[in-house]
Amino acid sequence: MARICDLCGKRRLSGHRVSHANNKTKRVFNPNLQTVRALIGKTVKRIRACTRCIRSGKVVKTS
Repeated sequence: MARICDLCGKRRLSGHRVSHANNKTKRVFNPNLQTVRALIGKTVKRIRACTRCIRSGKVVKTS
């Protein structure tokens, strides 16, 4: 399953790991995804949402 936020579409980014000697190797920045039970329409579904969406209130959590 792809590491993509179901709400905002945030996905992994690539960049460089830089050593003290300025050597550059590839690395990956993954989004901080959490599995939450959210109210989507009138049904409760399990979605993978980034913490930015959860904090901003885009997710209506249910228990």
